[in-house]
Amino acid sequence: MLKNYLLSFFMVTIVSCKKAAAPPPQKINTFYKEVITADDRKTVTPEEAKTYHVDDVYEYKYRTGNSGHYEYNYDVKGINSVGDSVFGNINVSGKYGAGILLNDSIADLEINTEWISFGKLKATDKKGNEYQLIVK
Repeated sequence: MLKNYLLSFFMVTIVSCKKAAAPPPQKINTFYKEVITADDRKTVTPEEAKTYHVDDVYEYKYRTGNSGHYEYNYDVKGINSVGDSVFGNINVSGKYGAGILLNDSIADLEINTEWISFGKLKATDKKGNEYQLIVK
């Protein structure tokens, strides 16, 4: 009889226990930008300057940031959808980035980029035109 009461007590205790909800994660203040813009490539902030790194072995011009949060700067070249040659400079963090493209007949174009394979990017300007780029 005592076993039945103890078993009932443990069952009620286990069922009534609720897992405490985890508090929402805190936003960590950091100098890393959540979105890269074309203007990011123009200047290196004082915070980025602390981690500025150049390595001639790799294809990037320079990188800033710390492991897991690097931002790379590349010179790129490629073609637009018509086949015209374009070139420019971009900043990339992770899979996505932004920068400026130039060609002989138009002014600077702000673009957003996405890696599609090693050394190759797909870019889109504000008008929706697409560009196929490679890292120089």
